[in-house]
Amino acid sequence: MNKIDINFDFREESKDRDPDRWSPTLQEYQRIVWSKPLPNGKVFTLNKISQNRLCHKSELGEFYLSSDMAFYGFIRKCHRTDFIVSQISETDIKKFEQLTLNTIGGTMIWPSIRIENKMTINGARGFNRLIADRLDLTIECARRYYLDEDSPLYEVFKRYSSFFSLFNNFRGYIDFFLLQDFIDEKEEVNFSIPFDNFEQPALPKTIDEYLQYKTHTMASVNNRNKRILESI
Repeated sequence: MNKIDINFDFREESKDRDPDRWSPTLQEYQRIVWSKPLPNGKVFTLNKISQNRLCHKSELGEFYLSSDMAFYGFIRKCHRTDFIVSQISETDIKKFEQLTLNTIGGTMIWPSIRIENKMTINGARGFNRLIADRLDLTIECARRYYLDEDSPLYEVFKRYSSFFSLFNNFRGYIDFFLLQDFIDEKEEVNFSIPFDNFEQPALPKTIDEYLQYKTHTMASVNNRNKRILESI
């Protein structure tokens, strides 16, 4: 039986380098957790092909994926939120960082091959200021993609349509990746801070917004860690 430890510290194993690249345990966990049946009943088996890349090959297609953090804490190298983060206790920041950066529930896998030499999904969600690596906003873009509605990531998602088609629809995507905390019973997204329809940069703007973001994010990661453990 495959086993994982949701409290395993990937950053310690990677010696404070990027765990997505330097933690073999994180890659193995990603392989274990996401090798499972798709909504169509076919098994999405992942195999390790390099230090930081997984692959699935079958009649469904050929998919190369890599791990990356799913949640951004706006803690490091983000001068626009420095004035906010400086008001949070160091203990609270460490707890936030430990949970979002160092546990399996704080990560996702994304297609890792560039198409038409353009940004991958993970690259685009990080560089687009209307997303700023926030998973709730990325999920809203996925919801709109399945409805064929525009969003800041719509064109990027279209390039990876074969990946999204694996999950049939938005609900299939949510259930496969155990993201149920991010939607309500109507399959509308639960945002970590008030949503402005992608009108403004995605960074928290006040201490209250940041605390709300931190609370929602930590609860989501904790719940997702539990779901991941139960799924194994």
